[in-house]
Amino acid sequence: MRLDGVLFFPVTPFGPDGNLAEPILARHVAEGVAAGAGGVFTACGTGEFNALDLEEYTRVVSTAVTATAGRVPVFAGAGGPLPTARAFARAAAAEGADGLLLMPPYLVTGPTAGLVRYVREVTAASDLPVIVYQRGTARFTPAAVADLAVTVPNVVGFKDGLGDFDLLQRIILTVRGVTDKDFTFFNGLPTAELTVPAYRGLGVNLYSSAVFAFAPEISLAFHKAVTGGDEALVQRLLTDFYLPLVELRDSVPGYAVSLVKAGARIRGLNVGGVRPPLTDPSPDHLETLKHLITQGLHLTTADPST
Repeated sequence: MRLDGVLFFPVTPFGPDGNLAEPILARHVAEGVAAGAGGVFTACGTGEFNALDLEEYTRVVSTAVTATAGRVPVFAGAGGPLPTARAFARAAAAEGADGLLLMPPYLVTGPTAGLVRYVREVTAASDLPVIVYQRGTARFTPAAVADLAVTVPNVVGFKDGLGDFDLLQRIILTVRGVTDKDFTFFNGLPTAELTVPAYRGLGVNLYSSAVFAFAPEISLAFHKAVTGGDEALVQRLLTDFYLPLVELRDSVPGYAVSLVKAGARIRGLNVGGVRPPLTDPSPDHLETLKHLITQGLHLTTADPST
């Protein structure tokens, strides 16, 4: 169960009645895997984990596992209040997920010892491999990550959503210094491609791609360019697609999810809107997004000499 390539974080489709649209989710996941995803992370941040109840979550994980059909690993999100996180972990295991992405506890900011205890108690709920997600209120020390890597067998990775490169470098060095365990680090910042060159400088090559959920052609072209040393294409995509996309994303809180879902609709997949407290993009922002998608697709096929 090794993660590689571009990691796909599918959205969670809702129908006109606001309910989960499983056939659309199945198509979304199957098409993403067929396009070349290296792993599926379902019911995570982009999949509006925060807006799903346990019954819906169970159906999302089951649908993603079935649609993936064993071709790549399927990780499911878990997090929030401790009882909820444990229940979701058990449900993911029962539905055949290959692992968990453990997101932060709900609202509160706890000390490092409390975060470590939270991880231990959630991981004890199932035998699934767990990737710990550092973001928001969940900020780990190097010693804490090393302790989890050594003492909790099913903690197998660390996803960084802070972008504090000094801290991340110290975490990597500390973990590598205490264990030879196959422990995965990856870039989990929103619109991660913008920071991929910086993370690669630390030896962190794996990253999540929100863009893959609505424009896998752009996401895969960037991945091919950055891993193949095509610096010219990397810079064109960063400058002319990813940078303006990030600027649009930052214009409204929650757009890191809302724009992805809107992008999927623009590309012809009827995934519906987002649930509160998120809001769907305004008409002018939708037009900007359409333009950016067109521009990004053009960049993946354009002859740089013309």
